[in-house]
Amino acid sequence: MITLKGVTLRRGARVLLDNTSLSINTGERVGLVGRNGAGKSSLFGLLDGSLHEDAGEFFLPAQWRLAQVAQEMPETGDSATDFVIAGDSALLAAQEEVHLAEADGDGERLAHAYMHLHDAGAHDAQARAQALILGLGFKTSELNNPVDSFSGGWRMRLQLARALMCPSDLLLLDEPTNHLDLDALVWLETWLTRYEGTMLVISHDREFLDAISTVTVHIENEQLARYGGNYSFFEEARAQQLELQQNAYVKQQDKIAHLQSFITRFKAKATKAKQAQSRVKALERIERLAPVLASADFTFEFQEPANLPNPMLVMDNACFGYPAPAEAPAGTAPTLIVHQVTRSVLAGQRIGILGANGQGKSTLVKTIARVLACTGGVISEGKGLRIGYFAQQELDVLRAYETPLEHMLRMAREGLPSGQSGREQDLRSFLGTFKFSGDMVKQTVGTMSGGEKARLVLCMIVWQRPNLLLLDEPTNHLDLATREALSMALNEFEGTVMLVSHDRSLLRSVCDEFWLVSRGGVADFTGDLDDYQRYLLDEAKRTRDSPKDTLKSARQPLGQDKPAAAAIKPGKLKALARDQGRIEQALLDLQKEQHSLEARLSNSVAGLDLAALANRLNEIAEELAVLEDRWLTVSEEIDTATRVTAS
Repeated sequence: MITLKGVTLRRGARVLLDNTSLSINTGERVGLVGRNGAGKSSLFGLLDGSLHEDAGEFFLPAQWRLAQVAQEMPETGDSATDFVIAGDSALLAAQEEVHLAEADGDGERLAHAYMHLHDAGAHDAQARAQALILGLGFKTSELNNPVDSFSGGWRMRLQLARALMCPSDLLLLDEPTNHLDLDALVWLETWLTRYEGTMLVISHDREFLDAISTVTVHIENEQLARYGGNYSFFEEARAQQLELQQNAYVKQQDKIAHLQSFITRFKAKATKAKQAQSRVKALERIERLAPVLASADFTFEFQEPANLPNPMLVMDNACFGYPAPAEAPAGTAPTLIVHQVTRSVLAGQRIGILGANGQGKSTLVKTIARVLACTGGVISEGKGLRIGYFAQQELDVLRAYETPLEHMLRMAREGLPSGQSGREQDLRSFLGTFKFSGDMVKQTVGTMSGGEKARLVLCMIVWQRPNLLLLDEPTNHLDLATREALSMALNEFEGTVMLVSHDRSLLRSVCDEFWLVSRGGVADFTGDLDDYQRYLLDEAKRTRDSPKDTLKSARQPLGQDKPAAAAIKPGKLKALARDQGRIEQALLDLQKEQHSLEARLSNSVAGLDLAALANRLNEIAEELAVLEDRWLTVSEEIDTATRVTAS
């Protein structure tokens, strides 16, 4: 187990933990919560050895294997699969021992090295790595792409997959959901609930914490408090605790006032002097309770829109995607992701936009926000439409070299919404309501934390006085208090909201209806978020259990009945299917031989036989790798052929 006894932890002159104690039992899944800056990441530093206690005793079993997500952005030309496999330190050590044994020429050492390699999971390492990568939202065609070819958010997903790949007794996850969308988050929850080691997670997603944690540790006022339950249990227990504390404080204040009143009235009277002196001593003996101070939670509100056009906008056979690259030959068609959408967005609607990764949610929002041009059809805007857009990547709308004040002044120069003041002092005051005060108004955005950038985007949106809010993952980097403030502000907003988010608590509290972006179209989703979560799990299971049977349905646009690809191109698809079947049989034969040889290795065999068996196992491993690559290539060809014939 992990124990802290009277631990004090400092960062520079600042005390983060002060003479506090905590125990975490083996196998517990712990949600670590507290305000930004309370010391959550520093406690992780204590656990991973990058920080050391300044006083007290800290114990972590020396034999425990640690896994955590590296925070630096990976820069490598390795393929996504190889990068994730490299997270398995035990496998890398076993592979290194095989290389050394081969160089040494010692047959017995080589045999033992191959046994350790098998025990380390070499036979299914690629499959395990690719299952993690696909679960976190990557496409099959991206498994062998270089890490450097992915954007920052996707590279951080690979860092997460790499951490999950590593066999561990202690898993530390700091905001693992920040770069995930809802389908990847649901997959991660399922994976983590099966994790058998001890786990600590820092997260500001209350439903995620509820799903995966069995214990909650709260950091506040330099102390660690343990609660035996998930986040909802902690929230209720803490509220009761604060109420009892406040009630005790009020009762004590009444008692102190009563004693003080008696002393004041009778201390000058000789007949009551003795009793008055007794009350003075009683007053001195009281151990004073502190009042429960109301936390300075961040709150804000959207101003009433100047007008509410109805409908806000109308999509008539609209298509959404990306224009052809500038270097593409003339006449190259744009890339269509979502097409033939005919829908209206009305005043006052609160729409949650759902859809698996890559289906086009952000493309839809970007096009409505005028960041992308409509690639077909028409989007008609209501008169007086004013859009407030929160981009998934805050820097899409922020300028790293500008300060918050410069952002506000630039907006004021570009055009004032009705009733807004563009004077510098008024803009400073407005920034102050979003916790940008003093020198912070002149701090460049590029040096700010993710939470500060998100608050600045919210500030700019509120100032613009929109009547349509387009929010694409607005809660990334927001702490629980700020998420709650956003939820309250959205519920009081009188305009229209279109929201993409992996924060199910926000979706539940804000949205009245859901649109599902899938298979190239947009349809109403009539269930609730629990139904949607089951839908995602069923889709993943169907794809995993019978990938060939689901290729057509996965690619077929909603609301369009397409004939089966096999009926259109029977020859090509049948040939690919036969090829795939032959590869699968060859894989089974090699795996059978591999298991047989490994069984022989476990028995006593002469030294020369050991060397021969080890060499054959090495050959089998290479042949399996080639066949697995070929199987993936054929699967992609089937995928492409089916997609082409279905379009």
